[in-house]
Amino acid sequence: MFDIPKEREVPFAGVTPAPVGEQPMMITGNWRTYRPVIDHEKCNLCMNCVIFCPDACWQLNEAEEEVVWNSKYCKGCLICVNECTTAALTKTYELDFEDGVVRLEKLF
Repeated sequence: MFDIPKEREVPFAGVTPAPVGEQPMMITGNWRTYRPVIDHEKCNLCMNCVIFCPDACWQLNEAEEEVVWNSKYCKGCLICVNECTTAALTKTYELDFEDGVVRLEKLF
């Protein structure tokens, strides 16, 4: 057998744990034209929004038993709206909100 130093060991199946949490250099919420809006009364916690979101913008708040949306990383792909089984998610134009993303005619 080989004598591998502890700092060079690779876990079983070669999978290393990824950092958990938000990555501030990867904020992409200013790309959206539409945003998903949830009606918590219609939501049956099927978790499709959490599962299908490519950017992990939906998470379960276990204390309040509802899903929560993270606007900083949502690109507005609306996959979550398409996959919602109870029509609890709807798309709404971004500029209908006070904190909506404003597009500039010129970059600078």
